[in-house]
Amino acid sequence: MRLSATICLANLIILGICGGIYAFSGFDLLYFLCFESAVAVRAVLGVCFVSALFSLYALIAFKPFRGLK
Repeated sequence: MRLSATICLANLIILGICGGIYAFSGFDLLYFLCFESAVAVRAVLGVCFVSALFSLYALIAFKPFRGLK
């Protein structure tokens, strides 16, 4: 469980970095890393969507901040 959560969060961080570079410079790094294939970009975005859902599920189901007050 910890490994899958770590992979999902790393995936979302990388997507955030690519989005930030695109927002500030106009260079689409994700499109470049996917060898300029729109299908590959959509596949990566689909995987990131599932990663975000899993991260949300892990935060709700396992309550990692329960002990903090």
